[in-house]
Amino acid sequence: VRLVESGGGLVQAGGSLRLSCAASGSAASRYSMGWFRLPPGKEREFVAAISWRGGSTDYADSVKGRFTISRENAQNTVYLQMNSLKPEDTAVYYCASAGSIMTRNWRAYGTWGQGTRVTVSS
Repeated sequence: VRLVESGGGLVQAGGSLRLSCAASGSAASRYSMGWFRLPPGKEREFVAAISWRGGSTDYADSVKGRFTISRENAQNTVYLQMNSLKPEDTAVYYCASAGSIMTRNWRAYGTWGQGTRVTVSS
């Protein structure tokens, strides 16, 4: 599986962005997927995860109610809709694929994209 993120950029606080993660590979739609972020000067953080069928989702407390993860398996694409953005959401965002189990543990994710930068100005 190969993953390519897009959709990052500069946005004012309170604004919205939608990140996309395009997966290649015939089995891409059968993997649980996650979004993680790397804020400047901080460690990698879990953001959201979705099961391979899309029926289950999980969110970090810091984004719950503001971010929505979804997937279109027919398009082999996972999305992260980010609303009500805050300056503390500034980070490089990565999508990653895991196995069949949806998890917050980054070590379970075997394939990562190159990341897309999100900057939220105050």
